[in-house]
Amino acid sequence: MTMHDGSYKHIFSHAPIVEDLLRGFVHEDWVSQIDYGSLEKVSGSYVTDDLREREDDIIWRVRLEDDWLYIYLLIEFQSRSDPWMALRILVYTGLLYQDLVKSGQIVAPNRLPPTFPVVIYNGESPWRAACEVAELIEPAGLSAWRPSQRYFLLDEGRVSEPELAEADNTLAEIIRLEASPEPEAMRQIIGRLTQRLREPRYDSLRRALVVWINRVVLKRLVPAESIPEATELQEIDTMLAERVVEWTEKWKREGLQQGRQEGRQEGIQEGRTQGEIALLRRQLTRRFGPLPAWAEARLAQASTDQCEAWADRLLEAGSLEDVLGSSVE
Repeated sequence: MTMHDGSYKHIFSHAPIVEDLLRGFVHEDWVSQIDYGSLEKVSGSYVTDDLREREDDIIWRVRLEDDWLYIYLLIEFQSRSDPWMALRILVYTGLLYQDLVKSGQIVAPNRLPPTFPVVIYNGESPWRAACEVAELIEPAGLSAWRPSQRYFLLDEGRVSEPELAEADNTLAEIIRLEASPEPEAMRQIIGRLTQRLREPRYDSLRRALVVWINRVVLKRLVPAESIPEATELQEIDTMLAERVVEWTEKWKREGLQQGRQEGRQEGIQEGRTQGEIALLRRQLTRRFGPLPAWAEARLAQASTDQCEAWADRLLEAGSLEDVLGSSVE
C-alpha cells in the first residue's frame, strides 16, 4: 500500500465522510431513510474455505429502517480501470455473507442483509469497466442464470463542479483537492474545510486530512520543495497564505515541464498503438481476407490494450467476429 493509498483510505474510515458520500453523491430514495447515527465500521478480513485470506477495503454497516445495510467501499488507485472489478465485488460480497452466516450473525430463516458496493476511483483516465457482473458473462442462451450484481462508481476525476457544488460537503472539498488545483484555489478549499471541521467531534477526521494533505497533496503541488509538516488545517492555510505566490510560480513552471514531457510520451504511445494496429490488420487480413468497413472502423478506434486482447483471441478464433466482436453494435 502506498502512502497515498493508506492516508486516503484512512479518511474513509470516518463516519462523516461515509455520510457525505451517501447524501451528496448517491441520488436514491433510500438514502434519506438511513439512520446515520448508527454508522459502524466492521471488520473486512475474511478467510475462505480453502484458507486463503482475502481482505476487503472498508466495510460499514448502518440501520436502514429496521434492517442493517452493509456498505462496502473499495478505493482504486490504479491508473486505469479494472475490467474484472464487478467480479471482484461479487466475490467479496459473497465472502461478507459467508462470514455473517458462519459467525451466527444471520441465522435461517432470516434473510441476508442488503449490501451497497461502492468503487471510489481517482485515476486520470475515465473508468470504463462494466459495473454489472452479468455484463462479463457470455449469455449463450442462459441469460436467466447469470449472476447479477451492480456496484456504485464514484469516478472522482469525472465529477463536475456543479455536482460538487450541489453536494456541498467535506467529501466534495476532498475531491477538489484530489484534482491538484493551483495554490490559491487549494488555499480556499482548505479554508472551507477548516470552517466545516472546526468542532471537536471532527478532531480525528481533521488529523487524517492533515496527514493526507501534508504527505500527498502538498508534495504533489511542489514535489521538489521541503515542506515542514503541519499539525492542523489552519497551519496549512497560513503556510499557503505566506507562500502562495512563490508556489504558484513553481506550480506553473512544473506544470509546463510536465505538459511537455506528457506530450512526448503521448506521441510515443500513439506511435506504438498505430504500429500494433497495423500489425494486427495484416494478421487479420492474412487469416480472414480483406477486412470489411466495420472491422476497419473498430481497429481505427482501438487502444493498445484492446489490440493486445484481440491478438490473443486471434490464436484460436474461427472468424473475424470471434476476434473483434459482433459486426452489429
